[in-house]
Amino acid sequence: MRRKILALTGVAALLATAACGGGGAAEKDGVTTLKIGSMPVVDTAALHLGIDQGYFEDLGIKLDITNVQGGAEAIPGVVSGDFDIAFSNVTSLIVAREKGLPLKVINNAVASTGKQKDDFGGVVVPEGSPITSAKDLAGKKVAVNTLKNIGDTTVRNSVRKDGGNPEDIEFVEMAFPDMPAAVEKKQVDAAWVVEPFLTMALDGGATEVASNFVDTHESLSVAAYFTSEKFLAENPEVAKSFSTAMSEAQSYAQSHPEEVRRILTTYTKMDQDLIEEIRLPNYPSQKDTESAKVLGDLMKEDGLIENEPKLDELYQ
Repeated sequence: MRRKILALTGVAALLATAACGGGGAAEKDGVTTLKIGSMPVVDTAALHLGIDQGYFEDLGIKLDITNVQGGAEAIPGVVSGDFDIAFSNVTSLIVAREKGLPLKVINNAVASTGKQKDDFGGVVVPEGSPITSAKDLAGKKVAVNTLKNIGDTTVRNSVRKDGGNPEDIEFVEMAFPDMPAAVEKKQVDAAWVVEPFLTMALDGGATEVASNFVDTHESLSVAAYFTSEKFLAENPEVAKSFSTAMSEAQSYAQSHPEEVRRILTTYTKMDQDLIEEIRLPNYPSQKDTESAKVLGDLMKEDGLIENEPKLDELYQ
C-alpha cells in the first residue's frame, strides 16, 4: 500500500511484457517453487504461517518470497513473470485491471475487523486537537501513504458518512513510519495510519477519530493475493494448490491470533512489546467481491477509475 499504482504511460509497456513474459512455476523432485512478491507487514502473517504450519509443503509447494515496497512493484512483477503470485491492496488491483493489466485475485489477505476504533487502521489527530470526528476533517491537511488510493478514498467516505464535505481535504503523501511523529508535532492536522503505526501514534498521545475501513464496509477486503491470467492458464493445478493452502493458512491465522503475533517476530522488525499491543486485522479465507464493489464504487465517485469496477474480470 506504499506507492502509487502504475502511471498510464507505463501500461502499454507492461501489456507488451505480459504478452511475452516468461517465468512460471519451477518444479524439481515433485516440489513446485513459486516466486512470491510480499511485504513484511501484519497483513501477510497468514502467508508465513502457511509455511510454518506446512500447508504449502503438504501440497508440494515451496514459496520463494521477495519483499517489495507495494503494488507499484508487485503488479509489474507479476505481469512480467518475475513473480508468480504477489500481494497488493485491492484498490491498486482494481485500478490496474481497469487499465487493462491481465491480473486475477486468487485469495483474500486481510479485511477490516468491523469494529469502530478497534480496527487495524484508523484516522488519528494530535492530542488536544479540535477535530473530534470525521466531519471535522473537512478543509484539513490529512496524511496518507499514497495519494489517490485506498487511504484517501476511504477517509473521504468517513467524512461523508459523518455529515462533512470531503471535497476540500488537503491530502499529503507521507510514509507510514513518519506519520506518528508528524501527528505529534502537528505537522499535519490528521493522518490515516495502519498497524503498527496506529498503536505507535496512540501511544504517543494521538486521538483516533475515525475507522475509515469500517465506515466503508464492516468487513472491507483491504488486500489480496493475485496472479496473472497467463500464469493461471499455464499452471491451473499449481494455482489451485496455492489457493487451497492459502485459504487454510488464512483460517488458521483468523482462529489463532497468538500464532499471528508469534510469526510476526520472524519476518518483521517489530519488537515483542509492540507486537503484543497492536490490533490484528481479520484474515478471511474466502474472496469478497461484495466489499470490493463498495470500494470500487467509491473509487469511481472519486475519479480513480472512469467506469464501474471490473470485478468479474479481476476475481478468479
